[in-house]
Amino acid sequence: MLNTLPNLLTLSRILAIPLVVATFYMPMPLGPWVGCAIFSAAGITDWLDGKLARAWQQQSEFGGLLDPIADKVLVSATLLMLTASNRLSAWAVLPALVILCREILVSGLREHLADMRVKVPVTNLAKWKTFIQMLAIGVLLVGDSGPEFLHTRALGEALLWIAAVFTLVTGYKYLHAGIVHVGIADSKRQSSPIKPTTKPSQAT
Repeated sequence: MLNTLPNLLTLSRILAIPLVVATFYMPMPLGPWVGCAIFSAAGITDWLDGKLARAWQQQSEFGGLLDPIADKVLVSATLLMLTASNRLSAWAVLPALVILCREILVSGLREHLADMRVKVPVTNLAKWKTFIQMLAIGVLLVGDSGPEFLHTRALGEALLWIAAVFTLVTGYKYLHAGIVHVGIADSKRQSSPIKPTTKPSQAT
């Protein structure tokens, strides 16, 4: 499981989470820049592990399980820390909440569909959502420590709102696809004939 580079890259994304959290307790401006660097490196592994797994034909059930977990925990932990440390303005908490709720919804939906042996493919729109979301969080990690002329915090919050819109659209698509598959499964279950149970005849 952990003897392939794609899986090791995915695992490194999980190991990066406490490191990103630790940067919130480092002095400014070092902490924000180090946090951005670690988060950006983790974001690159998100793109690289899947690419290498497909190119080298090293896709595995373990990697498929761990990859979305690593992504969601990394994003959720960082957004929570940004909110708790007051590095998000009040109006930017709403898109962060939308993103967190969507991650929980999609995780539950994927788990249910996995039990039905149904896979929902990742759309191009979802890939753009992930890219903009990662970019927004990376910029927000720098925040007020960035160059003043860039208005880094405002830029990051604007990108977070764009990511939230993409999140709502892709979340609806996943939910709709899940409801369709669940409806089909229920219809098949209800239409399948119920075989009567017969008791073995007793010899007289």
